[in-house]
Amino acid sequence: MHFVTNAPILVRISLYLSIFCTIIAMDDPNYYAYQYNSIGTKPKKIHVLDSTLREGEQHPGVTFSNKQRIQIAWMLDYFGVDQIEISPVVSSDHKEATKTIIKQGLRADIVAHVRALKEDVDVALDCDATWMATYLGMSDIHLKDKLRITREEALRRAVETVEYAKSHGLKMRFTMEDASRAEPEFLIKMCKAIEEVGVDRISIPDTVGIMRPNGMYNLVKAVHDQIKTPLDVHCHNDIGFALANAFAGCDAGAEQIHTTIDGIGERTGIPALAETAVALTYLYKSPNNFRLDMLMDLSRLIEQYTNIVPYDSKPVVGITAYKHKAGTHLAAILRNPAAYEPIEPRIVGNRRRIVFGELAGKNGAAYLMSLLGLDQNDEHAKAVAAGLKNLRMGDLLEIPLDDRLEKKIINDTQIKVKPGK
Repeated sequence: MHFVTNAPILVRISLYLSIFCTIIAMDDPNYYAYQYNSIGTKPKKIHVLDSTLREGEQHPGVTFSNKQRIQIAWMLDYFGVDQIEISPVVSSDHKEATKTIIKQGLRADIVAHVRALKEDVDVALDCDATWMATYLGMSDIHLKDKLRITREEALRRAVETVEYAKSHGLKMRFTMEDASRAEPEFLIKMCKAIEEVGVDRISIPDTVGIMRPNGMYNLVKAVHDQIKTPLDVHCHNDIGFALANAFAGCDAGAEQIHTTIDGIGERTGIPALAETAVALTYLYKSPNNFRLDMLMDLSRLIEQYTNIVPYDSKPVVGITAYKHKAGTHLAAILRNPAAYEPIEPRIVGNRRRIVFGELAGKNGAAYLMSLLGLDQNDEHAKAVAAGLKNLRMGDLLEIPLDDRLEKKIINDTQIKVKPGK
């Protein structure tokens, strides 16, 4: 009887909630997508280690000067990454760069990346490092054909390296190289052994990019269920799954993703910083406080230093990431850009552009006529659209959507795309 008595109140509450959700959905076009994304998950802080100065320099043809390394470190720190990785054992220049960057007193941890050898740990100490990272192959193929040691020798070497680093006051991460192809029991045994001697972080990499997202989830969860040490994921992009695998690893319990600017690195690289940072902010609700408007500048800086131009359709920073061409798309974009853009280009430092040609349609033609100062009406716009199509010359020109029109669109629609709720 109690429930029957309060039924009208419950109905009203349900109605109010429904109206409230509808208002929110009208205010944010991504609202329902965020609702699907949040099912079965809880928001958490996911950290970012950027390895442009280590993994990035393993990209064929890439070598930075010390001045460039220092500038990249400053910009990454200002952008908001949590850790910056560099290897002081590569050369005397790298060691000098590591020392200099550590002396800058940046907010981000500077991680000296070395081999699992005591003499390499000494190099990190000589750089006055607080953090270091080391690695050792875990798979049988790495143990046999690269290191030429047994599993027992690898275990002893790993434990001795961690003990030596910790005895000298270093914080350290140990990377289980080729973990995705290692025998599971040996991998867990290794993780437990170095956890017992005080390792601060353990990285679970997909060294050859062979994992599916579900497989990466299972791998990281298997380790996470057995140890308490915080986990990183370092995923290679050989088959194009690096970013998806990295986030699958985080869903399974990892707390930090390794990235590089534009995803450069050995072979096909690792997750790009831009895509990772945007996904963390808008899809994962991770409170990182990144300066996302620096993403284009970071990308162009690496392009300038390496001569590696991001492919046109690269997410976030590609030159076509915010270009709109098809007539039906133009019709919507000119009324409300959120119809075909998940976030505004200015948020990531990019620019919206309109492409005119045979696919422009009536609305695109009308906008082009307005730019040229021509009289506009429905018939004229149709005629211009037909003329553009009949020329059969493809794309004729592209024009940035001018600030005046962008402001008008934003003011008219009053829509702001927000991070996931």
